[in-house]
Amino acid sequence: MAAPTPVPRRWIDTSVRDGHVLPLTRWVARFIIPFLAAAALVLYGVPGRTTELFAWTIRPDTTPLIMGAGYGAGVYFFYRVSTVDAWHTVAPVFPGIATFTWLMAFATVLHWGNFNHEHYTFFLWVFLYAVTPVLVPGLWALNRRTEPVSPRVTEPRLPRAVRVLGGALGVVITVSAVALFVVPGPMIELWPWSVSPLTARVLTGWFALLGIVNAVVVLDPRWSAARILVQSQLLGFGLVLLGVVRAWGDFDQSNVLTWSFVGGMVLYLGAVLVLYVGMERR
Repeated sequence: MAAPTPVPRRWIDTSVRDGHVLPLTRWVARFIIPFLAAAALVLYGVPGRTTELFAWTIRPDTTPLIMGAGYGAGVYFFYRVSTVDAWHTVAPVFPGIATFTWLMAFATVLHWGNFNHEHYTFFLWVFLYAVTPVLVPGLWALNRRTEPVSPRVTEPRLPRAVRVLGGALGVVITVSAVALFVVPGPMIELWPWSVSPLTARVLTGWFALLGIVNAVVVLDPRWSAARILVQSQLLGFGLVLLGVVRAWGDFDQSNVLTWSFVGGMVLYLGAVLVLYVGMERR
């Protein structure tokens, strides 16, 4: 049997500390995009057909709409990873994605019986969340070795207040998400739309991703380090709010968390939009 072809050295050459994106990172991003795009098309396009088209049946439509919005934002993010030159412009998102993939892998193992084991999308799901929990943090660890030891900041910086508030919010969201992943009972009982133990844990994975990227991105004061993340969030949260409109009947409108969830999303989206416009004008 022929020996496997090794990865070309130039794909993983970290000897030049100029903060470039490795060719390997670009190709992995291109590899991931079709998986995310397919999930986004199914979950956001036809959320009522998860039994036929997805790895497991998800009810009601609100959950697949939110998941689809997240995967749609992921398509944009990994497209940017495949095209940008500077690693620091996408680096802060990788720890959040790594955490998300680990939580999806754990949720899959914990709720193995809930999946449609005979559907091809189940095998795609298992493949994706068996590989990416190792691949994503591995890429982050490898590509960060291209960063300069002491990068000079000669560009617009995030306001200190934004960094402090964003970091604090990120920590709160992350801790809450991990706690609810471990003990999803309170979320199942109080959430403004119906969630199962599996869908509750999947949703907390998305919340953890949001929390960690908010906490990590503020460690780099450069606006360029946050710009692509903010663009992805504008897309993702915009799609989520459109999804809320589409599935409004799924919400318990007598539940105070309904209005907290929707109001919080609107406020967050508005704040991120104001930040983006303000920083782009500098």
